[in-house]
Amino acid sequence: MLADDHPTILWGLSRLIEAERTRMELVCTAGSCEEVVTNAARTIPDVILLDLDLGGTCSIDIFPSLLANSASRILIFTGMRDQATLDQAILSGARGMLHKDASAEQVLKAIEKIHLGELWVDHETLGRVFGKMTNPARSTSLDAEAQKQATLTARERKIIHTLVEEGGTLNKTLAQRLFISEHTLRNHLTSIYQKLGVANRLELYVYAIKHRLAQLHAPGGAHDARPYGWAHMHEALGGSALEHNQSH
Repeated sequence: MLADDHPTILWGLSRLIEAERTRMELVCTAGSCEEVVTNAARTIPDVILLDLDLGGTCSIDIFPSLLANSASRILIFTGMRDQATLDQAILSGARGMLHKDASAEQVLKAIEKIHLGELWVDHETLGRVFGKMTNPARSTSLDAEAQKQATLTARERKIIHTLVEEGGTLNKTLAQRLFISEHTLRNHLTSIYQKLGVANRLELYVYAIKHRLAQLHAPGGAHDARPYGWAHMHEALGGSALEHNQSH
């Protein structure tokens, strides 16, 4: 099963899987969390290749429903590079993780490994997750913040990034930078405040600096804020990989 809210990426992944009919079969696709839950319950896929941000909703929220069927395994396919969110996805039950700059060969290999019951996680992420599992007392406070941050959508992270860049600029100017209306910006900010437990823009600014949310990607990672057009789809399915994930 393939789940992504970018039609071009979903189309490209579908063609990739269909070209490998002797190795695997595409049973269904989905473009929203609701479709993922409904289609997964109907088809019971062995592997669910799942984007973390589906239509502004963090798909980690639907993990319990997807994992209720023990036959299905989740493989994250995302452009997000925020460590806290990616770690939370693995801790919540995902068996593997691929970035959207992975090569076609890596995508196919990861699907096969996950289907065989193995993991597909890079060493750095595996080390952090293992540390949290073996030292729960030390990571409790970090996990609490990671869970909050994992609920942020890609759009909300972009707003936080721009807010920190612009400092004390007016909402009108901030909205113009983001190409949205002030009303839409206020709605997004209200949602962000509730998710992170802050009361206003000043508290959000301080929180973002403290927890490094001003970055749109993890330290040292490639910038991932651009939209995924056809050129990026070509890179994801046929280009060279920027990061090689190891199976364990």
